[in-house]
Amino acid sequence: MNRYASLALALCAVAAAACGDQIAQEITAPVAGARVKFFNFSVGSPGVNFFANDAKITAIGSTTCAPPADTTTACKTTGAEPTTGTAYNAVGNSGLYNQIAAGSVTFTGKIAATTDKGLAITTLASQVDNNKYYSFYLSGAYDATSKKTDSFIVEDAIPETPDYTQAYVRFVNAISNSSPMTLFAKNTLTATETALGGTIAYKAAGVFTAIPAGVYDLNTRTAGSTTNVITRTAVGFSAGHIYTITARGTIGSTVTANVPALDNTANR
Repeated sequence: MNRYASLALALCAVAAAACGDQIAQEITAPVAGARVKFFNFSVGSPGVNFFANDAKITAIGSTTCAPPADTTTACKTTGAEPTTGTAYNAVGNSGLYNQIAAGSVTFTGKIAATTDKGLAITTLASQVDNNKYYSFYLSGAYDATSKKTDSFIVEDAIPETPDYTQAYVRFVNAISNSSPMTLFAKNTLTATETALGGTIAYKAAGVFTAIPAGVYDLNTRTAGSTTNVITRTAVGFSAGHIYTITARGTIGSTVTANVPALDNTANR
């Protein structure tokens, strides 16, 4: 045995003696807390920062400076939090889940702009549980007079033992003036069309449905109808990934930003 190997063994023996039974660290237990995504799908709403109780969960920073330690002029003028927040049709924190303490939580969306900054345009109390996933939505249409909008939260019941050869897709309806709709996915290669769950009303979510990986044309239809309400073409779903398709906008609107559309956000 060479002297380097002997030294390594000696160091291991010392470490074991010093640490006793604590030499191995347990890292298999899940980190406590709920995981939440935040969506601003309220038609015409201002940009918002999202809060869970008094904790700000989503915000946008323009620089990497860190006041008060960094006292440079640049930090003071450009390091402040921008007033854009999570804009209409956007997802907070680039679509990532945010960990929050489990329990009874009051979620709010507060105006990020200088005018009315910090004013809550929606408030929703909900119970969220450890190691579960959720999506919180601002939805419907923003009332500029009352400065209020709808909101709702759904559990993201991600399959515990997914088939990694398949993709999983579900449908959420965030359009307040819509009839209940079903999401259909038509494989552009095989022309096979699949209903992804049942008929989903406003503020509701369907189940994650397994489909072969591929490229799909998506359509929503009301119960018993063959007429497409909302269409999105050439959407790719990868095997082993999980997706949420959300209907947003206003049925019948001709304003470009408010025309009904289908958002595609990956859950995993």
